[in-house]
Amino acid sequence: MPKSLLEQLPEIVAQGRKEAEKILEGIESRHRVSLQTREVVLPAKDAAATDWITAQARADRREVFAPGQGSLLATAQPMLGTAQAEAPWANRLIYGDNLLAMAALLAGDDTTPSLRGKVDLIYIDPPFDSKADYRTKVTLPGLELEQKPTVIEQFAYSDTWSDGTASYLAMITPRLILMRELLADTGSIYVHLDWHVGHYVKLVLDEVFGRESFRNELIWKRTSARSDSETYNHIHDVIYFFSKTDNVHFETQYTEYERSYLESAYRNIEEGTGRRYTLSDLMAAGTRRGSSGSPWRGIDPNSRGNHWKFQTAKLDELDAAGRIAWPKKEGGIPRYKRYLDEMRGVPIQSIWTDVNAVASQSIERVDYNTQKPETLLERVISSSCPEGGIVADFNGGSGTTAAAAEKLGRRWITTDLGKPACMIMRKRLIDLEARPFLYQAIGDYQVEAAKATLGRDFRIGDLSHIVLSLYGALPLPADVNPQRNLGQIAGVEFGGKRGSKTLVLADSPNKLTGMSTLKKAIAQRDNLLGGWDRVVVLGWNFEPSIGETITALNDSRLEVLVIPPDLMDRLKKKGGIDKLRGQVRFSSLQYLTIYPIERQASTGPARTDGVVGGVVGGVAQETLTVRLKNYVLLSPEAINLDDANRIKLQQIANAEPLALIEYWAVDPDYDGKVFRSVWQDYRGNTANDADALRVVTTATVTAPAKPIGPSGSPGPRKVCVRVVDVFGFEAEVVTTVGTA
Repeated sequence: MPKSLLEQLPEIVAQGRKEAEKILEGIESRHRVSLQTREVVLPAKDAAATDWITAQARADRREVFAPGQGSLLATAQPMLGTAQAEAPWANRLIYGDNLLAMAALLAGDDTTPSLRGKVDLIYIDPPFDSKADYRTKVTLPGLELEQKPTVIEQFAYSDTWSDGTASYLAMITPRLILMRELLADTGSIYVHLDWHVGHYVKLVLDEVFGRESFRNELIWKRTSARSDSETYNHIHDVIYFFSKTDNVHFETQYTEYERSYLESAYRNIEEGTGRRYTLSDLMAAGTRRGSSGSPWRGIDPNSRGNHWKFQTAKLDELDAAGRIAWPKKEGGIPRYKRYLDEMRGVPIQSIWTDVNAVASQSIERVDYNTQKPETLLERVISSSCPEGGIVADFNGGSGTTAAAAEKLGRRWITTDLGKPACMIMRKRLIDLEARPFLYQAIGDYQVEAAKATLGRDFRIGDLSHIVLSLYGALPLPADVNPQRNLGQIAGVEFGGKRGSKTLVLADSPNKLTGMSTLKKAIAQRDNLLGGWDRVVVLGWNFEPSIGETITALNDSRLEVLVIPPDLMDRLKKKGGIDKLRGQVRFSSLQYLTIYPIERQASTGPARTDGVVGGVVGGVAQETLTVRLKNYVLLSPEAINLDDANRIKLQQIANAEPLALIEYWAVDPDYDGKVFRSVWQDYRGNTANDADALRVVTTATVTAPAKPIGPSGSPGPRKVCVRVVDVFGFEAEVVTTVGTA
C-alpha cells in the first residue's frame, strides 16, 4: 500500500534539506553559481524623456555601476539615507530558476556581496494549481498566437507536479530553506497559496522556520460570491506569515473607520473646535496602591473596586488640557476624550475583505493570469519591511511585488523562470519610471544544468561529446581532437556534391561564440585531416555582433546553429542520449540589422575642455538617430507552436519582421560588457506612438558629446542596439560611429 502524503512528508523534508545543504556547500567553492547582468535598465519611456544619466559626467556614469567605486543609491537615487547609501546596490530582475538565483545571491561575487541574512521581507506566490494552463497569448498585427510554455518551463512545471502534491513539496522545500538563509534576523516571509496545497506547505514551513515562528494565517477574499460550485465556492486565498526569529520587524497597519461606526462612536462634536470625539473610561478593574489607586478630585477608585488608568499627575495634566469630560450630575465619573483626528483607524486583522482583485479595466492590469493587486503587496511590505529595506519575490509573475516596493521606497529583487513574465515585469517597471535596475540571468546556466545531470565532476568535453552525438556527428580521433569538441558527418549532399564531408565544432558553454571561434572553425575546415567540404559551428552563447560577423565572413561553407538552451533539462527528463536522439532541433540564429546611425552635434560654442555642442546640465550633448532595418527570427521550429500557428508566424516574419519586436533599447556608450538602456520603446507604449502592436522603428537619443579628436571632429563612440522579440529571444547590433 503506497504511503500517504503525511507519511512521505518527513522524507520529503529530509531530502529537501540535503539538496539545500549541497547548494550551500557549493556557494563556498570557486565554481559557484553567478548572475550575469544582461542589461542595466534606465527607464525613459520615450526619446523626449530626460534620462538622469545625461546629467552625469561620463566618468560618473562609469562609476555608478562599477564594482567598489560608487553606489547606485548614493549616485543616482539618494533616497534611503546614509546607512543604505554606503554600500553599492541596484534593484534586480532575474530570469531563471529561482533555486539557482538564490544560490547566486547567497554566494555573492566579486562585484556584489552575499545577501545572506540581508533580506528584510520575502513574499512568494508560487503556482499552486496543477491543472493551470500557462500558455501565453501573443498578439501580432492581424494574428493571435498561443505559445505553450518554453521547454525549460514545461520541464520545471512537470517536475513540480509529476508525483502530484508530493513533487510540489519536494520542489518548494529546498527553496524555503534557502529563503530562510537569505532572511535577516528581523525578517519575515509571506507564502501565498490556496486550498490545493496550502495546508501541506504550512507543515513544511513549520519544519523549516519552526512552529514558534508562525505569526499569522491571513485570509484574503480575492473574489465576490459566485454560484458555480455544487458546494461552497472557493473565494479566498491563504497567506502564511512566518518570521525568522522572535525579534521580528512589524508595523501595524490601519484601515479607515466605517461611516456607521463614526456616527455612533464619534458623535460628540467639541464646541469651538468642531473636533469629533468619543468618551472612554478613565478607570480599569482592580484595586491598586500608589498614585493610580489614590483618590483624585474627591473620587476614590478603590472604593469602586477599580484604579485609575493614569497616575494622578497625568490626570491633572489631561484635565488642564481639556481632555477630561466631567459629568453634569454630581457623583458621576469623569471620562477621557479621544479625538477622531488623533486616531489612526482600525488595526488590520487577519481576514482581509477590503482588497479587491485586479479588475479587467484596472490601470495596473498587465494581462497576467495570476496577477495580484498592488494594494495587497503594499500592505504586506508596509507591515514587514522597514523603509529602505530589501524585498524579494522569487515567483515574480506580473511584477506586483517589485512595483509596490518601488512605489514605497524599498529595495527589491524579483525572479521568474518565464521569459514572458520577465518581459511583462520589465515593461511594467519602465512604465512606472522606476529607478535604474539590473536585468540579470543565471551565469553558465548550461554548466549548472550539466552538473545536475552528469554530476559535479563532469568536464566540458563530456558535454561537447553529447552535443555532437545529438547532432548526428561522430567524434574525430583523440589525437586531433584533444578537447573532444570536434565531430564529422560523412555522406551528406552539400552544394550539389554527394558524399561530402562536414566538420562539426561544438563550442563551450563557458564562452561566447564569435569571430575568433568562427575563424578557427574555418581554418580547421580547410586544413584539418586534408580539409572538409563545410563546417558547422554549434554554439550555446553568442557575441552580440555575431550576425554582423557571419555576414562579414560571407562564407557559404560555414553554418552557425544554436544549441537548444534546454538541452540538459530535456536530457535529464528523457533519461539519456539514445531516447533524445532525433528529437533535438538545432536552430539558426536570430539577428538584427539597422541603418547607418546618424550623428549630429548640437550647434553650441566650443568649450575650453575641447568638447563642442549644446550643453545640458553643464555637459555638452549630441544627438544620435537610430533606425531599425530588419529582424530575422530564430527558426520558428524552435518556438513551441503547433504547425498551423507556425505557418502563420512565418507569414508575419516574411511580411513585417519588425512587428515581431516586443522591446528595443539603445546604449549610446556601450563598453562591451554591460548594456545600459538609456532609451527604450516597447509594444503598448503609447508615449511614442498610438500603435499598441508595434514599436517605433526610429530612436532619437541625446548623449554626452565625445571630446574633439586631433582631426577636429568628435571621437568615435560605440553604440549597441538590443531587441527582444515577442517570444523573449534577444538580438543585438554593436556598431562604432565615427565622426559627425
